[in-house]
Amino acid sequence: NNGAMNEGAISTRLGLRGIPCAAEEIMVYRDLALAKLTGHRIHLAHISTKESVSLIRRAKAQGCHVTAETAPHYFTLTEEAIGLYDTFAKMNPPLRTQADVDAIIAGLQDGAIDAIASDHAPHSEMEKEVEFDQAANGIIGLETSLPLALRLVHKGILSVGRLVELMSVNPAKILGVPGGSLANGMPADVTIIDPEREFTYTKETIVSKSKNSPFLGWQFKGSAIITIVGGRIMMRK
Repeated sequence: NNGAMNEGAISTRLGLRGIPCAAEEIMVYRDLALAKLTGHRIHLAHISTKESVSLIRRAKAQGCHVTAETAPHYFTLTEEAIGLYDTFAKMNPPLRTQADVDAIIAGLQDGAIDAIASDHAPHSEMEKEVEFDQAANGIIGLETSLPLALRLVHKGILSVGRLVELMSVNPAKILGVPGGSLANGMPADVTIIDPEREFTYTKETIVSKSKNSPFLGWQFKGSAIITIVGGRIMMRK
């Protein structure tokens, strides 16, 4: 309770109460065990640790009906992003280590992790401009989730097809809603992307009223240029 960041050398150096990886992994182990016992389906959100990915992969191999999701910050940033108490890098679960980042990327590749979610959590400046341990958890993610995921495509880590599965096809399946397909008769909910469009993410370009993002100033390649909902164009760049 009351942890502010990943438990380790950095939390000790900064004098902040840590959140150990075990806090997540024990819950994942328990919930997977219950799912196996009852035969029921389970979905695990915001996976952030190496061992959690291993537990999910093992459970799937054993026939457990489990799906899992992570967010872009967990496969992009480490606890180092906190620097000198940057509250824009405070979230729950917290940012972990490079080993955890690498494990999550591997999980996205091999299917241990089924979906990428934005984990969009807007907060006012007042909620973030306080002492680190008092700051609200969470960052905005709607506008950066796709560009961050496309970084894995540009690096050759994920294929475009796999990215579509992670951000469209699988989320629809998990939620049990129609979507994730361009087949005739399916809902006309479509995002058109330009994988080569380059831009700088700044406070001035953010559409969200909140600006709490650790990715301010980052250069990105690839973004959504048109969104269609119910057959109507809702956004165009």
